[in-house]
Amino acid sequence: MPMRLLWVLLGLAVLPVRAETVYSFGAVPVRSPVLTAQYWNPILNYVSQKAGVTLLLKVARTGTESTAAITRGEYDFAWTNHIFKPTTASVGYQVILRPRTEALTSQIVTLEGSTIRRLADLQGQTVGFPSKAAFVGYAVPMDHLIRQGITVSPMFGGNQEGIMGQLKAGKVAAAAVNNLVMRGFAAREGLRYSVIWESQPYHDVPIAAHPRVPRAVVMAVQKAFADMGKDPEGIRVQEASAQIIGEKPPYGFQPASQKEFQNYMYLYRHSVVKDLE
Repeated sequence: MPMRLLWVLLGLAVLPVRAETVYSFGAVPVRSPVLTAQYWNPILNYVSQKAGVTLLLKVARTGTESTAAITRGEYDFAWTNHIFKPTTASVGYQVILRPRTEALTSQIVTLEGSTIRRLADLQGQTVGFPSKAAFVGYAVPMDHLIRQGITVSPMFGGNQEGIMGQLKAGKVAAAAVNNLVMRGFAAREGLRYSVIWESQPYHDVPIAAHPRVPRAVVMAVQKAFADMGKDPEGIRVQEASAQIIGEKPPYGFQPASQKEFQNYMYLYRHSVVKDLE
């Protein structure tokens, strides 16, 4: 049975287009569906008008379901780092943009004041992860924990902010997180936390295109995203979306390619984690 997807329609302000000019845009669910829609819909509406196509947001319920959609090639465009998994690489998604934001890292965090202050203290403890499909939320930190000989009991929250909520509620001793998402969540929720481990930096989640999308469309979408920061209207859209999730400047995206994400692929190729999804 096809997985259940949450569809979020763009407003009707987009100029009328033929059916073949509608392209799906899959967003990896690091936040709740509501926050994901509130962030992406204004951006996609702007890009759609500038590129002369309609981008339709699609959000899977969990990271695992998002990976499955990527594996089946269901998205024409996708904001995701799941395209670097060995199981999805053959689909052929190609990076066209990456965020202008600072690099992201994987962090293992605890509530401020916790008695757990170093990784060794996690031995035998319950640690939260977004899902087995998450790169910085599972693949990177679990690889490190295993290499350090630290065994933990995993609890999964479905997405990044889901497991952050479990940490806030005291349901887990620590949580593996995306540092940028954690920072925004903590600012909105008034949460104070401590970082007990942090990985090397990785480029933030890119936007990629499926090989079936015509080259002219890919280039138009890439240009519309990249030029947002040069247009007063585009700047306003970016700033408004950023405020919703607590994102800090610089905003927007810049042209990028697959070769800038080699450290993602290296981690997947050499990981000691056996249950990656």
